[in-house]
Amino acid sequence: MPLNFKPPRLAIAMATTLASAAMAQGPAQPAPTAPPQPLWELGAFALGATQPAYPGSAQEVRTGLVLPYFIYRGPLLRADRGTFGLRALKTPSTEVDIGFAAAFGSRANDSSARRGMPAVGTLVEFGPRLRVDLGAAPAGGRWRLAIPLRGVFDLSDGFASRGLSFEPEIGWSTRPAGAWGAGVSLSALIGSAKLADTFYGVAPQFATAQRPAYSARAGLIAWRLDATLTHRLDRDWRVFGFVRADSVSGAANRNSPLVERQSGASAGLGVSWTFARSSRLTTD
Repeated sequence: MPLNFKPPRLAIAMATTLASAAMAQGPAQPAPTAPPQPLWELGAFALGATQPAYPGSAQEVRTGLVLPYFIYRGPLLRADRGTFGLRALKTPSTEVDIGFAAAFGSRANDSSARRGMPAVGTLVEFGPRLRVDLGAAPAGGRWRLAIPLRGVFDLSDGFASRGLSFEPEIGWSTRPAGAWGAGVSLSALIGSAKLADTFYGVAPQFATAQRPAYSARAGLIAWRLDATLTHRLDRDWRVFGFVRADSVSGAANRNSPLVERQSGASAGLGVSWTFARSSRLTTD
């Protein structure tokens, strides 16, 4: 099964976000008993994945990529779990950070429904995120809530604004004393009218007989159900996998001509190698 080695931006964004979250997944025990971890880690990962071009697309995209990764667990500066930025608040059960994260993006020809339309640019998100430890969960895990509110910006268009995204997420994760770790989360991606129009709007000049003009509106973009599984082979090597199911059922723009189906699935398998780490440890 050949892989596309010119991956779309959506594939890079989603794959690296899920991969970094899987690799940086911390212990499930409460913070006071969490074992120390290196202040920073430097490594690389290789990953193969398949996914829809965007929520609601019937076009499947296969991706293969090799990228470096960097984890930093400083008291203020943080680079882990899918974001890079500053920690504004930290208590035993609550954390607020402000930083960058990956966002959606794709080439126009990643989907036959968007053919002839401008490409969705290289997008990043920036803004605050609240994370709350909700307490003990089954199988020795922890329940956690994440509430990010972020502006979305197009790097390929002079950092132009593409609206706002809001994605409340509740998740369960566990990392027992052994080499295995796992996590499951459910989230709802909600976008402003500007962001929704970036993905689902059809301007009159791009309308065709099969693709009528459409003005997108604010609201739910997609539901997401994610699961990750990691296994530490030794101190430096780790394998990980993820699956994601997304659905536009009940979404604000499910009637857009760019929505071809109600649900889709993504999956990926990868390996990471840590080749440098700090001798200084932190439990923060």
